[in-house]
Amino acid sequence: MVIRLIYLLTCQTFRWLALLARSSAAKDAEILMLRHQLAIAQRNRPRPRFFWSDRAVMAALLRIFSNQRRSQLPLLVTP
Repeated sequence: MVIRLIYLLTCQTFRWLALLARSSAAKDAEILMLRHQLAIAQRNRPRPRFFWSDRAVMAALLRIFSNQRRSQLPLLVTP
């Protein structure tokens, strides 16, 4: 159990270091993407509906990210 805790702390430390290396624009775009997805999810409780405008906003924000970072983002829908 102690080894697992040390492993998780090490992984989290590396995530924080990677976050420091990213640009401010990439961080802001990711925050906007996640907030937009949250707004979509809260719009209709049982099952969210995605409009063309939602997909357009998400596609525009995703262009900022590299392919590697784009594959790591948790997306509700593929734009």
